[in-house]
Amino acid sequence: MPVTRHLSRGRDLARTAGDHAADMFAPLALIGRGLHRHAEWARARWAATPKDRRGPTLFLTAAALLGVVLLPHGLLLAVAALMASAAWVGRRPKAASTPTPDIAELKLTALYAALTPYLAGPEEMGSLYRPDGEHKDAFHSWEFDAEGRLTSLELSYPVYFTDTEPAARARIEQVLQGKAGRAREYRFDWDEESNRLKVSALAPLATDIAAQSFVTSPGEIVLGFTDSDSSHRAIPVIQGGAAAQQPPVVWRTGPRSAEPHLLALGSAGTGTSSLLRSIALQALPHGDLVVIDGAGTGEHACLVNRPGVHTVETSLHGAQAALEWVAKETERRLTVLNASRHHGIAAPEDVTRPLWLLLDHPTELSELAQAEGRTDPQDLLEIPLRHGRAARITVVFADDVEARDRVSATVRSTCRARVVLGPTTPDAAAAALGAPLDIAPAAQTPPGRGYARIGAGAPVRLQVPTTVDPLDEEAAPQLRDAVIALLPHRDTRTEAPAPAQPPAQPVLAPAQPGEPAEPPVAAVIPVIPVTAEPPAAAPAAVEPVKEPQPLQPGPAW
Repeated sequence: MPVTRHLSRGRDLARTAGDHAADMFAPLALIGRGLHRHAEWARARWAATPKDRRGPTLFLTAAALLGVVLLPHGLLLAVAALMASAAWVGRRPKAASTPTPDIAELKLTALYAALTPYLAGPEEMGSLYRPDGEHKDAFHSWEFDAEGRLTSLELSYPVYFTDTEPAARARIEQVLQGKAGRAREYRFDWDEESNRLKVSALAPLATDIAAQSFVTSPGEIVLGFTDSDSSHRAIPVIQGGAAAQQPPVVWRTGPRSAEPHLLALGSAGTGTSSLLRSIALQALPHGDLVVIDGAGTGEHACLVNRPGVHTVETSLHGAQAALEWVAKETERRLTVLNASRHHGIAAPEDVTRPLWLLLDHPTELSELAQAEGRTDPQDLLEIPLRHGRAARITVVFADDVEARDRVSATVRSTCRARVVLGPTTPDAAAAALGAPLDIAPAAQTPPGRGYARIGAGAPVRLQVPTTVDPLDEEAAPQLRDAVIALLPHRDTRTEAPAPAQPPAQPVLAPAQPGEPAEPPVAAVIPVIPVTAEPPAAAPAAVEPVKEPQPLQPGPAW
């Protein structure tokens, strides 16, 4: 133990002495290094001097040195100047700054390395993707924005890659999106003939378009707005307080529409209720509404007691009564329309005026009906869904994306206009829209962002107009005022209610087989009577019957 202590103390003394010696001889080392560099400089200058000029140069140098020596204190000043110059030149140079790495080079290299395990040939030599390869062998063109994010990339893939299989494509798209950034959406264009893939980062859609009157014809509903290359037209809108042109996603309804009904799916807070409010505001000037709020959250209370809104139901009993009335109304409309065509007369207005059935989260009512042993409200939708186009009745079915399996087969088969809102996966979007999605969804999306597919068309991006609940005090005042301005009356809280409607008049129609046990009682909506009498040779006499009366508006929220 004492020997170890002595050795440790000796090492400390030697280290201390070395540090002091280094501090003592540091100036001498600095001057010596400077003199060495001066000597190297003089040797280089002498070697660079031509031979015919070396003699005069040596003579002038000697004369200068002799002049310095002859001056008073000249030699001392010369030595001091030489030492100062040597000390200045002998300083250690600063370390060279490390060059800033090229962000594009780093990202492309990482992307190439990530694709190599999926595209490399296990036994093929000289493949495009190999562990010792470079990205320039497979990547043809690329672009980055000012923030260093990848905006476009075109690459080649081997001929043996199974680009016709959706699972193989999805795997490559997932790798590309993960390396390029999941905060944006990317479109993938697969060129199977030339084995090339083009990746493009899509710009975000405008989110500052509030509810407003859109330039459309009757029967056209603007679901939202999309990219300019996904729509064939643009409509004027007020965007951020200024006039602009935006490409819309238009859903055409009516008797000549191939997609008479809409199915919208989305999780909580993604904008399905806003989509229903937007559709209601566009449908009210030309039709009537029946609203069923299965969630019972009061999202559609602003429509209560509005002209043209028959009822807003939130309970199971009220929803079943409303759906039974819609089914009876569908049958009545079909009967009157057939009779009008048979007798060659114009159909009355009460059967040609569009009727909209808006359902928000009806699967919750289905679960409640199943628990109570009552009729499933979705079963009552079969007649309006199958015959609604001929009867001018349109059904909009909005529910949670997790409840897709609880949506009836009739709804899924007849609703050929599809919308899915909120963050989703390619598989979930394909299941909801009925077609594969060629866009990689972003990890986070603003409310109202999603995708739409009308009929057999390709899915397109969608941004629903901001249509807030005007009774929501937490919403922005300007957004609430925009919705109130589109309602039939600006605000029933401050204005007088609408004047009473005139009494109804009977309409000629075939007799109903029976009246419902508990017919809904409501304020009567005027109808236009049919005055033409049927011809004498008609096979069946048409006699006036009591018309099924509209529903009574629900209680004020």
